[in-house]
Amino acid sequence: MKKLVCFVILVITSTISFAQMPKSALLKPGSISGKVIDNATKQELPYVNIVVKDMSKKIITGGITDEKGAFIVKDLPEGKSIVEVQFIGYKTFDREISITDKNKSINLGTISLSEESAVLDEVVIRSETSTVVQKVDRKVINVGKDLTAAGTTASELLNNIQSVSVDSQTGQISLRGNSNVRVLVDGRPTNVPIAQLLRQIPSTSIKSVELITNPSAKYNPDGMSGIINIVLNKNANMGFNGSVDSGITAGHYVRYNASTNMNYKTGKVNFFMNYGHNSGDNYNYGFVERPGVNNQNFIFVNDNRSNLIKFGADVFINDKNTLSVYTTQNWFNGFASGRALISDVNGNVIINAPNTQENSSPTGTYNLNYKIDFAKKDHNLEFEATYSNTDGTNFLNNLNLLQNTSDFDYEVYNYYNNINTKNSNSQVNIDYTNPLSEKTKLELGLEFRVDNTDNINLTNQEVYTLDNNNNINGTDLIGSSDFDFKRKIYSAYTNYETSFDKFTMQLGARLENFVVDGVFKRYTDETRNTLNNTENVSQNLLNIYPSAFFTYSPSEKNQWQLSYSRRIDRPNIQQVNPIREWSTPLIVSVGNADLRPQFTNSYELNYTRQIKGGNITLGTFYRKINDVISRITNEDPANPGVGQILSFTNFSDTDAYGLEFSANFKMNNWWRVNSSMDFYSQEQLGNINNLNGNPQQLSVQNNVFNARVSNSFTASKNVRLQLFAMYRGPQKDIQWDVENMWMINAGASWTVLKGKGTINFRINDIFQGMKFAFNSANPFVQNGQFNWESRTTFLGFNYNFGGGNNKAKQRRNRDDNEKDGGGGFF
Repeated sequence: MKKLVCFVILVITSTISFAQMPKSALLKPGSISGKVIDNATKQELPYVNIVVKDMSKKIITGGITDEKGAFIVKDLPEGKSIVEVQFIGYKTFDREISITDKNKSINLGTISLSEESAVLDEVVIRSETSTVVQKVDRKVINVGKDLTAAGTTASELLNNIQSVSVDSQTGQISLRGNSNVRVLVDGRPTNVPIAQLLRQIPSTSIKSVELITNPSAKYNPDGMSGIINIVLNKNANMGFNGSVDSGITAGHYVRYNASTNMNYKTGKVNFFMNYGHNSGDNYNYGFVERPGVNNQNFIFVNDNRSNLIKFGADVFINDKNTLSVYTTQNWFNGFASGRALISDVNGNVIINAPNTQENSSPTGTYNLNYKIDFAKKDHNLEFEATYSNTDGTNFLNNLNLLQNTSDFDYEVYNYYNNINTKNSNSQVNIDYTNPLSEKTKLELGLEFRVDNTDNINLTNQEVYTLDNNNNINGTDLIGSSDFDFKRKIYSAYTNYETSFDKFTMQLGARLENFVVDGVFKRYTDETRNTLNNTENVSQNLLNIYPSAFFTYSPSEKNQWQLSYSRRIDRPNIQQVNPIREWSTPLIVSVGNADLRPQFTNSYELNYTRQIKGGNITLGTFYRKINDVISRITNEDPANPGVGQILSFTNFSDTDAYGLEFSANFKMNNWWRVNSSMDFYSQEQLGNINNLNGNPQQLSVQNNVFNARVSNSFTASKNVRLQLFAMYRGPQKDIQWDVENMWMINAGASWTVLKGKGTINFRINDIFQGMKFAFNSANPFVQNGQFNWESRTTFLGFNYNFGGGNNKAKQRRNRDDNEKDGGGGFF
């Protein structure tokens, strides 16, 4: 394998060198030879780059050392040349040579290379405590061991990040209290549903989390509250390196997770492979009560199994050209079982509706990236193409086990849904960056995106039919359905950045044409033979999205930033699909085909100060939101008096504002604290239907306070303790009042095996303060609460290994280079 890889690299290198050689040099007989070793260990260094340049620093030819560190480069021209010996993590060696008739073969002897920095002891070096860095257009949380130990998945880790909340029951993620947020992984979108994705990425694979609350014009304008970019570990160490993680989580049930992150780098090629597995049952239960009417009691058990594998290669063709390719394959299978008991006011069960749901969603993602670096530093052109597809199946079976219900009830609550969905996404980007001067930079780019979804829903579900007095007189088939939903986005952007003295400014604009074409078909029968009706969704919008960033740094310890951006939230398929979908026996979900996009103008002011042992950040924001999209609940006319329909609508324009504070500092040598607090307020105005079906105008001011604090204690050289606490305040919207929730976690980690292994132990939600409890007065007076396995115990083990050809030391990990390695899943 090594010889084959070496041969491929030698062919690529020789081809490039041949193409760059001047014609006059092709027949020259000069040559150089030598041997390269590590200055400290005296071991041979294989696959080191030998570059020969003329006196103007233009590349003439080159070569590479073999497995024993030896090299020979032939066909050198007469005259003076410069020989450079380059190897990642080492200082470059250079020497001037001269080829003459009397000196055609030059032996450089043994060349000793010295490392550029201190030797690293592990494949992935992670600081003890997370740090927060305020950059020109984003806040970067560099994940330390305190956050890594806080969760086994990305979903749990993100719930400990300031300004971010993840619903532990649904997996829905929100930023500053708003769920209209776009999630990227390594700067790229994914075709996997976000809630599902976050439960599959191990927290140990995450290097940092970027909160881009006011994205520049370079980014897509989707998401009112901004972008969360999850940056995964990049591994490009020489030789063979990797890490393995495994863990067991015990609550009501036991769950398992395991992952590995490996790479093999030789010469100019880095091969990487990542694999992650999660499996086990999840337990959820809850109730919804309508005083004087009925009580709904629920139990759900989800057995989810996911396997993700990513593999690919980075080819460093030469100093100026890099080619990267990878594919990610995701296999997700779930089996959910549950039951809903509907009781009357006397406690008598009137409906017993058990249900099962089987779903499978294999997803494949394919990516190609080619980057050209020009002579000037940071002057580059980058091309990227990504394609992903999902072919999902979902079979839902609902039963009514009570024999004393009416025939009508039995027919309504006994049915199946057989759903097949095909999704495909394609994206092509061209990005150009040119530093016009030391203090000025220009960015230009083009992007094309296309998303296609085809869905078929076969069902024998029925609904009640009513007479003129609104009394039930029978049932009728809902009918099967299908829809075809396509959207295309054409966009171009420009960013101009300049700085002078202590001031930096970035101005940008993005022009975007958004085209949607959706067709929803409903049939009168189960087999889709007779078409009932067709609904079309069509949009063609041309918009411009400006952005502006102003940064003032009066000193190294102080920084101020003022920013503005315009954003859009486009209705997704679920929000516009007008076909009824089951939620509970008394609740159905229906989209709104007339839903309009909402636009947001966002303003921010942030201040960051470096203090002894850490930093503090204080920020404030204001948003002006037009045509607010929000979820509503109305009475279901097909199930009068008790049934409800969940849907979406556009409310009136509204305002939102908030304050944020975070601090990260070292109390003393054995105690570090990472804390944050935020407060936000938003007014909502809208019309909903009351119990009599009449429109009712409502107004509500939602004020929310959140707080988090993470403590890390160093008990000894190899033992660390963690204590984490969070509080999420009560929330309100037009129809719902949601109660507060809180959590306290405790954990410990023990470093073993000479620093290469770590044993982690953690207890989550010790006092069981996490729950989703709510009250509502519209369209019915009702209250409810849902609980999940929030109190759990986790035991995990992590081990780092590596060494490859140079087993004495690990080489420098260049995480700053986004293309050096491909660690992570997406």
